Amino acid sequence: MGTMSKGLRPGLYAITDSALTPPETLIESIEAALRGGAVMVQYREKHASMAERLSQARNLQAVCQNAGVPLLINDDPELAKRVGAAGVHMGQTDGSLTAARELLGDQAIIGITCHADLALARAGLEAGADYLAFGRFYTSSTKPGAPAASPGVLTEAKNFGRPLTAIGGVTVENGEPLIRAGADMLAVVGGLFGGATDDIELRAKAFERLFASHHPLFSLPE
Repeated sequence: MGTMSKGLRPGLYAITDSALTPPETLIESIEAALRGGAVMVQYREKHASMAERLSQARNLQAVCQNAGVPLLINDDPELAKRVGAAGVHMGQTDGSLTAARELLGDQAIIGITCHADLALARAGLEAGADYLAFGRFYTSSTKPGAPAASPGVLTEAKNFGRPLTAIGGVTVENGEPLIRAGADMLAVVGGLFGGATDDIELRAKAFERLFASHHPLFSLPE
């Protein structure tokens, strides 16, 4: 586990998806996840127009700011800056982390995809990443082609001293080994979203209980 800073804290990291959180249910789905205890939100949208993405991101930023939870934008530092988001998540092919830092400033939260590669994590660390994301750990419907990772990579990555995120097919049922191995955040899409907002809130609360039971730094909000 790494030192948590910049508003990062252990828990559920909710990631949007154009199929599971379409525009008509996007805001109410995120509100449900936040009520259930999500500690960070990532807006990931690859198909909408720039105008739609700007509108959705602005609305999400307002919701997340009201809840006191950081919003990160996937792969788009410019959009993050325009809407005043807390930061950005960068993939390995999505541009320079250093350039994102220059655009967004020292206080921005910037995460980096590391797959299952400690060398990528080390490079991200040297470039100033605030958290390191590993995975996929399980079969993922949103990223079926992503390279597989084993929980052992999280244990090794604890030596980097940065918060660690696990992603890829994560559910309440399979999340415990990842937290035990060293994950500070579980990034969840299909294991959280879909169906009624009450169901989303209940799933989020179940993740909250998982962290309360298994993460040494987790504390329930007052």
